[in-house]
Amino acid sequence: MRYLTVNEHQSLEFAETQIPQILEDECLVRVKTAGINRADLLQKAGMYPPPKGESEILGIEAAGEIDKLGDKVSGWQVNQAVYCLVPGGGYAEYVKVKAKHLMPLNKNFTFEQGAGIAETYLTAYQSLFLIADLQPNQRVLIHAGASGVGCAAIQLAKAKGCFVVTTIGSEEKAKACINLGADVAINYRNDDFESWAKQEKQQFDVILDVVAGGYVGKNINVAALDAKIVTLAMLGGRFAENVDIAKMLGKRITLQASTLRNRRDEYKANLVEQFQCDFGKLIEKGELVPVVDSVYSWREANAAHDKMAQNANIGKLVLVID
Repeated sequence: MRYLTVNEHQSLEFAETQIPQILEDECLVRVKTAGINRADLLQKAGMYPPPKGESEILGIEAAGEIDKLGDKVSGWQVNQAVYCLVPGGGYAEYVKVKAKHLMPLNKNFTFEQGAGIAETYLTAYQSLFLIADLQPNQRVLIHAGASGVGCAAIQLAKAKGCFVVTTIGSEEKAKACINLGADVAINYRNDDFESWAKQEKQQFDVILDVVAGGYVGKNINVAALDAKIVTLAMLGGRFAENVDIAKMLGKRITLQASTLRNRRDEYKANLVEQFQCDFGKLIEKGELVPVVDSVYSWREANAAHDKMAQNANIGKLVLVID
């Protein structure tokens, strides 16, 4: 099969390898589309290797059709359209996946949309509900609201009736977030979210942060009593200065960092099951729709990576495995 590999210039190019061999609890999926994530850019740069024993091929989410079933797999059919979370291997013609990590693709959704669901919605769901225990009508601050995870988080939080504030980097992204349901979109190039919160007398019960760095102290300042702050990335830097521990204690703030890729298979299976239980019907009805910014042939994967590196996307960037 063909797949995309990283050459010595940190550029993607085609190569060939054997089709993955599946275990009894796995399925082989013919990949139609693969979602692009910042984890792919980090892995390409040698900074985010796959979990031990998993595929070295880039790509942590895909959509396609089941090609083969493991001996102990039930409930799925060959040629069934699915989307899935994988620890690696999505940038290829075939990928193997644990059957319990599969989700059926809504017949009204395209494969391009399917490639934009698994990583973004599961990450947002895990962060908001399993970690932060988000409750209806709470106040939520989502940084990078126009990212794939940000777009998903806005929709999930609004589905629970929450008041949602996002930070974004352009007026175009602000409009996109408002259209998704966000109540307020703050352009960080023009306004400071901490100053806005102080002026509007707003404090947040849940904060979803992919920036870290200088945002850590600001998040603490705008957090409400018993707030949960979930850090998913460190686009603003790995170190935070002037963190007020006394304020954390006074507000009883929980600050937690999380990743999804290196979680155990059982954890991911349980996450998929809970997400389907809580939000599966909304996806089936088309009330939750992944935001797809651009679709590229996988021949244009380098251009797609460049767009993500420039933070120029609103929602997902998707590769078509044509």
